[in-house]
Amino acid sequence: MKVISLKRLTEELKAKRKRGKKIVFTNGCFDIIHAGHVRYLNKARSLGDILVVGLNSDSSVKAIKGETRPIVPQNERAEVLSALTSVDYIVIFNDPTPVKLIREIKPDILAKGADWAAKDIVGGGIVRENGGKIARITLVKGRSTTNIIKKILTLHEKAR
Repeated sequence: MKVISLKRLTEELKAKRKRGKKIVFTNGCFDIIHAGHVRYLNKARSLGDILVVGLNSDSSVKAIKGETRPIVPQNERAEVLSALTSVDYIVIFNDPTPVKLIREIKPDILAKGADWAAKDIVGGGIVRENGGKIARITLVKGRSTTNIIKKILTLHEKAR
């Protein structure tokens, strides 16, 4: 698997930077991975040479999304992300935001969904201060884990 500790990741990225590699960072819960996630991660990867994904831990997802989430445990979410060729490294984090990861990784590009206003992207200031850029990626309309869960619940209710 591509799951790595932050300490080891920073060491590996240091070597890759010396070889001129451009580091892209994104983050998310990635609960019930769907085509929207895959397209988003492929686009993020196309912005540089190495894609690092900050994956919210189970406790972090629960704090953000509520007690019923995540649906898929963090180790399984990491396993699925690891299978994607666009993803080079995965770092699981417990905080509500990835600001500590961003501060340590110092990505060249911080990628987030275009549903985020540039001024609201966590860590954007840190990235810009280090000479990096923010990339807002257009999301697949109507594709989200929340929408998938709502559809399942609606179908379940109709079947009753």
